[in-house]
Amino acid sequence: MSITRRDSLALGVAAIGGSSAPLFGAHAAVTDVPMADVKPPNLPIEKGASLHVLRPAKFVAADEVVFKANVEKFTAATGVQMKVDWVSWEDLGPQTAVIANTGAGADIVIGFSSSPFIYTSKIVDMTDVATYLGAKYGGWYDLATTYGTKWKTKEWISIPMGGGTGPTVYRTSWVRDAGYDKIPNDHEGFLLLCEKLQKMGHPCGFSLGHAVGDGNGFVSWALWSHNARMIDPDGRVAIESKETIAALKYVARLYKTMIPGTLTWLDVSNNQAYLAGQIGLTFNGISIYYAAKNSSDPAQKAIAADTSHQLAPFGLSKRAPQSATPLNAMVFKHSKYPNAAKEFIRFMMEADQYGPWLSECLGYWCNPLKAYSQMKFWDADPAVKPFAGAMDTPFYDGYAGPVSAASAAVTANYTLVDMFASVATGTVTPEAAVKQAARQIQRYYKGA
Repeated sequence: MSITRRDSLALGVAAIGGSSAPLFGAHAAVTDVPMADVKPPNLPIEKGASLHVLRPAKFVAADEVVFKANVEKFTAATGVQMKVDWVSWEDLGPQTAVIANTGAGADIVIGFSSSPFIYTSKIVDMTDVATYLGAKYGGWYDLATTYGTKWKTKEWISIPMGGGTGPTVYRTSWVRDAGYDKIPNDHEGFLLLCEKLQKMGHPCGFSLGHAVGDGNGFVSWALWSHNARMIDPDGRVAIESKETIAALKYVARLYKTMIPGTLTWLDVSNNQAYLAGQIGLTFNGISIYYAAKNSSDPAQKAIAADTSHQLAPFGLSKRAPQSATPLNAMVFKHSKYPNAAKEFIRFMMEADQYGPWLSECLGYWCNPLKAYSQMKFWDADPAVKPFAGAMDTPFYDGYAGPVSAASAAVTANYTLVDMFASVATGTVTPEAAVKQAARQIQRYYKGA
């Protein structure tokens, strides 16, 4: 098996402790996953099959370690030779576009979120695999169904393998020193906390740069926590609203409390700043805690012991205004071995493989199938618990309209991130920024 990886998104050997083996041991017990007796789909593997898989670079060591071990198990069980390329998050979209447009390259791309909706005509129907997995493992969470099926149909075009969410990550002692036992759930209270942390020399930091997960995740939180939405349920652009203006003005105030440099932050930037002790609060997946907990550096272990997680502030929302960036597997029609490709994805989602991957990642990729939420590791560490229901959410890219190539394009081109960044820096007024964003969004939707 050939494994390549872009170092630009790695946390570094020091951050992850240089581990090359599973770290927590929770994977030994997959008997705590309830399963129904369901017959798998008939997918006879083609003679001489080999597969090329493209997927995102890891942010936690076990993501690569356990995934690679599962790939090797698949080869041992089926004889299918595998090649897996690990690609930086920012490069994955462009590389997928080349594969789709040329009709050559990887058989399987494990992309992000709504990527399959860009290439609907070029990917294989996955309904048989999705129906089987849902029936066996207690059904799919709403976010998985949203990203796996064509809008308001039962036709599956991809298999969401997990979701990376970003609750509040903070230094417990520093927040306590600021006078808080937990993160305030309202906008003004959260802003006041961030102001106090800044004055104490422990500012917050949220990406306003072209970060696939963190940039889009932060500005989406700002919108949803103000009850704003990009698209209405009928597919009309709805970004021009008083709620969006309020969100923009709020982030402009919050930006003043942040560490300098967040306009250029990529997905690794807040991890590095937090682990270096430069910030005291951010939104992120489990990767920060995971890296510190498993480091050989006593200072990093101390950071882990002083780290807590809490759902992002609700603000005006009735439900947690955060989504999860799904890891979304699609099979391209140009593959000579579509049955082998579908069998590979099914194999990777079965308990014997998925249970170890999920638990060893410690919730970095959160489960799309409900049965996996009953695994005991979710309750073993209080720091992990806020990640358990990441894909049980009504929010998604392009909320509250259809997931489509247009909504994928808006996210991929950072339209909302740029709107917020321009207002935060005072480059344009909120009113002008939202009008410009609305025009850009409208162009994507008209061209879809």
